[in-house]
Amino acid sequence: MNSFIINYLSNIIPVSFNLKTSEGVQKVGDDEPQFTIIVNKMPDEQLMKQSTSLALGEAYMRGDIEGDRDLYEILDTFLGEMGKFKRDKKALKKLLFTSKSKKNQAVEVSSHYDIGNDFYKLWLDESMSYSCGYFRTPEDSLYQAQVNKVDHILEKLQLEEGMTLLDIGCGWGFLLKRAVEKYGVKGVGITLSHEQCKQFNEDIEREGMQDKLECRLMDYRDLEKSRLIFDRVVSVGMIEHVGRGNYELFMKNVDAVLKPKGLFLLHYISALRENDGDAFIKKYIFPGGVVPSLREIVNILPDYNFYTLDIESMRRHYWQTLLHWRSNFLEHWDEVVQMQGLEFARMWHLYLSSCAATFHNGIIDIDQVLMSKGVNNDLPMIRTV
Repeated sequence: MNSFIINYLSNIIPVSFNLKTSEGVQKVGDDEPQFTIIVNKMPDEQLMKQSTSLALGEAYMRGDIEGDRDLYEILDTFLGEMGKFKRDKKALKKLLFTSKSKKNQAVEVSSHYDIGNDFYKLWLDESMSYSCGYFRTPEDSLYQAQVNKVDHILEKLQLEEGMTLLDIGCGWGFLLKRAVEKYGVKGVGITLSHEQCKQFNEDIEREGMQDKLECRLMDYRDLEKSRLIFDRVVSVGMIEHVGRGNYELFMKNVDAVLKPKGLFLLHYISALRENDGDAFIKKYIFPGGVVPSLREIVNILPDYNFYTLDIESMRRHYWQTLLHWRSNFLEHWDEVVQMQGLEFARMWHLYLSSCAATFHNGIIDIDQVLMSKGVNNDLPMIRTV
C-alpha cells in the first residue's frame, strides 16, 4: 500500500484508523481503529506537500476520499492537530495574501454572502442570524440562542430610548430590528452584501420601520467621511473580512463616528496566535478572510482612546451553533444539491463540520470585546450580564 499516504495521515491523525484503498484495508496505529478512511482516488501528492487542508478538502469535495463515520466525528479527532498540517506559504502566496482594496474585498464578501438568500434560509433559523448563538440552557433552540445572543449584546451596550446605533456588517438586520423593538433606538446597518441589504430594506418597509432603520451598501472605510455620528456601535463577525494590516483603519473609522463616552462592542472569531488563514477556507468559503488574535485587537485600542470594559469568550456557544447549522443543512441536503450541486454541498458540509471541530478543539475562539470611547464613569461598576 502507498506508504506516503499512510505516513502522511498518521502524522496528523492521533488515533488509530483503517485506510481502505484499491489495494485493500490497512490498520494504522496500535489501538482499535476509530473509523475507516476510504480512498477512491489518491489525492495529489504534490498538493498534499503544499497544503493538507486544501488537498484533503478538495479530495473530499470530489468524493475521492470518504469516511465510514459521521464527518464531524472524524474531523473532531484530529483537527486539534492542525499545527502539524503542511502549509507552504510560498506556494500558497496568491491564495493566502489577496488584495485588501475596496474593490477586491467587495468581490470577496459578495462571493460568500450573495450565494442567495434562499440558500441561507434552508439552514439558518428564522432570525437569519449568521453568527454564533448564546445557549443559556442546553435545551435552547437555535432561534432562542440567537435571540439570547442579540439580547446579550444589546444589554451590554446599555441602550436607552432615542439613542443611535450603528451595526457594521449588519447581515439581514435582526440585531437592529430587535434594538428598535426593545429599546426604541434609531439604527443604521452597513454591509457589502447586495442580497442582505436588499432583504433588510424590504423587511424595514414591510414592518413599517422606515423612520427608525436603514441599511446602506457601504464599506467601513467610508464611515470617517460620512459625517454620521452614533451613541453606540456594534460589529458582529465582520472584522474577519478586514484583513491583517487594516485593523487600525477599522478602529479609526469606528472612532470617527462614535460619540465621546460611547460604547463599542466588537464580536468576532479570534485565534490564540496570529495566523494567515487556512488555504481551503480562503479558496472556497471566505476569500480574503483572516482571523485576528485577541492580543492584536486589544493592543490597538489604546491608540484610539478605547478603554476595554469587558471581554467574554463564546467559543463553546459557536461550537453548538455550528452543530445546529450542520444538522439543518443535512436535513435539507437534497435541496442544497438541487440548488448548488453535489460538489458544493459536500464543500459546505465539510466547512460546517470542520468549523465545529476547530471550535471544539480550541483552534479558534470567539470574543466579545466591550469598550468605551474615552473614560466613562457613568457606567455601572458591576457586570450586569
